[in-house]
Amino acid sequence: MARQRRRKRGAGPVGGLILVAVVLIGLVVVSLRLLPGSPFESRAAARWGEPTVPADRGTGASADRRDRPSPSPSPSLEPLPFAAQDLDDLGIEGWYSWSVLDRRTGEIIGSDNMDETSTTASLIKSWIVADYLRRTAEAGDTPSDAKLADATKIIRDSDNTRTQKFYNSLDGSASIERLLSTCELTDSSVASDGGWSRTNLSPRDTARLGACIADGRAAGPEWTEWLLDEMRLVRGTGDFGIRKAFPAAERKTIAIKNGWVDRTREQENHVNCLAIGDTWTMGVMLRYPIEKGYEYGMQNCQKITAALLVRP
Repeated sequence: MARQRRRKRGAGPVGGLILVAVVLIGLVVVSLRLLPGSPFESRAAARWGEPTVPADRGTGASADRRDRPSPSPSPSLEPLPFAAQDLDDLGIEGWYSWSVLDRRTGEIIGSDNMDETSTTASLIKSWIVADYLRRTAEAGDTPSDAKLADATKIIRDSDNTRTQKFYNSLDGSASIERLLSTCELTDSSVASDGGWSRTNLSPRDTARLGACIADGRAAGPEWTEWLLDEMRLVRGTGDFGIRKAFPAAERKTIAIKNGWVDRTREQENHVNCLAIGDTWTMGVMLRYPIEKGYEYGMQNCQKITAALLVRP
């Protein structure tokens, strides 16, 4: 026991020297950390004189963001060239409806009855050609020149015979079922007789079909621009309606596909218009007494569009 006590007393001076050495080393390190330019300089020393900013305990971010640049606000979108308004004073006989979709946001405006349906007639040919092109590409094939020529006749000239051949090759009404799912339509349905001309589409879903063509879902990435170019080149009797309400210089940039048919069973004319612009798509549909003829609906499709247009 005595030896142990002597060892403890003998260790006293050595322990004191060690303690003094540790303190001196600590002072040297602190001095170096506070010395500007020292490799041991701390971040706190480098910010000497700057106010200490407490951390936000909830997010881990600085609570004081006055020194941070404010994020630039997103640029506001240019307004569409349309404005929703009451069209009851246009003096149009029969049923009519319209809808416009903003391609940038997906927002849809339209008449109160924009979810009501009518038969499409030739307007649906835009989908039939798109469905053929997409499915051909998905199968790893390329349409022949003859098939592309047929598709051109269907879109530009609204050829019924070629349309029926395409429709049959697409398993008929199964193609319209694909339209409903691919383009996420909510109001529309396959015709009860399975024919393409009596496909039931609403103006709201017509605008959605236009967006589906424009964004590539309908025809696929390889053929979308080809189809849009063909739709810009619609000619002859089928060149009427929405784009005719625009200045001549703009018309050639707007892709269209229209439909018109006299329904003897209902004793009505059904006239429909689809248009695709740079930032918008539009659908207009009309039904009215058969004796008024096609031109009545063609002119009123343009009239409705002109009434909705907003010009500087």
